[in-house]
Amino acid sequence: MRMRCVALSLTFIPLLTFGSVSAIKVGLAFDLGGRNDQGFNQAAYQGARRAIAEAGGEVLTFEPKKLAEVGAGIPKLAQQGANLIIGVGFSNNAAVTAAAAKYPTTFFVTVDDLPKGPNTAGLRFREQEGSFLAGYLAGKQSTTGRIGFIGGVDLPVIRRFRAGFEAGVKFACSSCEVKSVYVSTTSQGFNDPATAQQLAAKLLAGGADIIYAAAGASGLGVIEQIKAQPCLKAANLPQGVKFLADPYKGVPRSAAEQKLCAGDTRPTFFIGVDVNQNALGDFDKNPATLNHGLTSMLKRVDNAVYTIIKDTAESRPWRSGDRSFGLSNGGVALAIDQYNKALISADMQANLKKVEDLIVSGTLKVPAK
Repeated sequence: MRMRCVALSLTFIPLLTFGSVSAIKVGLAFDLGGRNDQGFNQAAYQGARRAIAEAGGEVLTFEPKKLAEVGAGIPKLAQQGANLIIGVGFSNNAAVTAAAAKYPTTFFVTVDDLPKGPNTAGLRFREQEGSFLAGYLAGKQSTTGRIGFIGGVDLPVIRRFRAGFEAGVKFACSSCEVKSVYVSTTSQGFNDPATAQQLAAKLLAGGADIIYAAAGASGLGVIEQIKAQPCLKAANLPQGVKFLADPYKGVPRSAAEQKLCAGDTRPTFFIGVDVNQNALGDFDKNPATLNHGLTSMLKRVDNAVYTIIKDTAESRPWRSGDRSFGLSNGGVALAIDQYNKALISADMQANLKKVEDLIVSGTLKVPAK
């Protein structure tokens, strides 16, 4: 599922350019969780480092330690002389818009939102498209017909994840049920793995065998709960829920898991988000045994950040407005690798490609809310 990455925009402003490749200084202001959150922030950082390695220059960063500090890095990076400043996450958007008005010769970007001003751009994603594929896979391979979704906060961007996922599940399995919950009502919901783990435990108790978390660093709590409860037992299923087929019957398991999950059981899975988190489901450090990361819905923040830095460094005319990334231009994808390839048959991979083609062609319309 490799796609080439092409940036799209709504507005073209040819007068704004950046003149020197070697002198570019990129400012990266993270959201909560920081550069090593194994998710959204980390992807942005990787994209920036890749672009700078090719174009030259340097990356300045700002990592908020608490919610009140989110956005504070935008003006600080401008004061440090950054030519291109990228706010990672919608929480940085107000600060981006304000700083763009104050520093009209500096370029500003928000990842996941649309700032205002001719020297600004928004890197936004059609998360619903990749989430539809993840939902389709979950619907086809759930062994209980119960599937969970955990969002960080009930916001438009997370609703796109949820809408696409729910639609994909229903497209694959009309009788399947998706239970959706949210970690918090504030952006702290993207950095609260403890609460996410509690929510995951409740979903598993309700019979969900697959949980998709669009919750930033909170998703690590979901993975911890799957690690603590790697299978559902028939005797513990809620009333009205029973095991269906077992598509993972032939996948070898570790001795410890065989013992823990003896009898009439089915494995539990998480679906990762933003970056490839499949390896986090390799609880026994052996890719040959059953992995508990079914797949990851890649939100290619790295590609988007890489593209806009390269465009700026190479003095391409600045294009303000919305730059949209989806299945058609490398913005989203499902991760299939050594860790989960045994979970997803060749026939299923072919079906996923057919569904992807239907979405890209416009034949299949994916809801965004």
